[in-house]
Amino acid sequence: MKTHILHALSEKSFFKLWTGEVFTLIAIHLFNFFLILVVYKLTQSNTAVSLVVVTFTIPAILFGSLAGVLVDRWNKKYVLIVVNVLRAVLLGILVFFLDNVYVIYIISFLVATLTQFFIPAESPMIPLVVRRQLLLSANALFGVGIFGSMLIAYVLSGPMMLFFGPTKTLLFLIAMFVIGAGVISLIQLPKQQTIKKNLQQVKLSIRDDMKKTLLLISQTKAIFHSLLFIALAQILILILATIAPGYASQVLGISVEEFPLLFVAPAAVGMVLGSVIVVNVFHSHPKERVITLGLFISGLAMLCLPFGSKVASREFVQIVNSYLPHIFDITILHIMAALAFLLGIANALVFVPANTLIQEKTTDEVRGKIYGFLNALVGVIALVPVLLVGGLSDLIGVSWVIGGIGICLLIFGIVRVRFT
Repeated sequence: MKTHILHALSEKSFFKLWTGEVFTLIAIHLFNFFLILVVYKLTQSNTAVSLVVVTFTIPAILFGSLAGVLVDRWNKKYVLIVVNVLRAVLLGILVFFLDNVYVIYIISFLVATLTQFFIPAESPMIPLVVRRQLLLSANALFGVGIFGSMLIAYVLSGPMMLFFGPTKTLLFLIAMFVIGAGVISLIQLPKQQTIKKNLQQVKLSIRDDMKKTLLLISQTKAIFHSLLFIALAQILILILATIAPGYASQVLGISVEEFPLLFVAPAAVGMVLGSVIVVNVFHSHPKERVITLGLFISGLAMLCLPFGSKVASREFVQIVNSYLPHIFDITILHIMAALAFLLGIANALVFVPANTLIQEKTTDEVRGKIYGFLNALVGVIALVPVLLVGGLSDLIGVSWVIGGIGICLLIFGIVRVRFT
């Protein structure tokens, strides 16, 4: 049955969950890029920026799986509210230490630790507040929320830093977290499902819960593969965030503050469009094939990113420019924006169907633990690449690093087609 991407918004509780998600994600994306900008300006080092990204990922390794188990024992709605309030408090503390890189690392680590409890409470709530037949629409809207909020946040991050300064920017983020908590507090969850969950989970130890979760993941091919694909998509974003300042200055020749508008914004728009395409075009296609297509597009776009200047200098591009008004001349920035747009579409082709598969194959009793394991998986897999790309970018250049990532993605896609 064909589904419209907006159908899930007819469910009132889902609408409130989605709205709270948008406010929260705008705040967290703004905060993450805010930290990257501040640290790069203080240190002028890609390695220092990679350490910021590491503070995002280490909490997932340490607490991801445990947080998922605990969240499944608690009221997920209250978890979302409390986490947002505590993140607002931490940002209030950071206001007084914006010139200290070490305090920035600590606050980033603590905020990321709280986020480990937010994620396994957020996505698992979707099947509780929306009908099963609307899951694809709901996850597409969540994808739009994630990358649409990234678009808003990253477009605003540079101008906010320039015009309002770090202190007022943090105060704005605090307000966004508080608003997100307020909207989420209005959600009404089915009482019978919450009661059933508590009675069952109290009987199990944390260790038993973890063992059962790992057993379910290992025995269910669709869940295992979906977790792997979502992890790869998130790791790619972390890697791009790590090398973004160097890519902006070394390859594009623009300031760090301009990068969100010229690169991240097109990627976010692509994600929004990709989510619409998944629901309205690929709704009847096997989700696994849609994911594979997304992997190939990601690999091709990444492989082309370092060569934008060479394409822009080609004779056929110069011929096209000769017929265009000077203001519309095709430059490296236009080519990079187009590739970023493709990356956004590719990410949607992976994110939306993979999340839907997980929710279709799991129940509320285990869903939080599954997403908690996902956080840990992302942290474990991402730690070494994030550390490496920062150092390698300083050593051999950002272009070589990006090209290598593109080749790896293409090889992964070929292997997937060959053996599935």
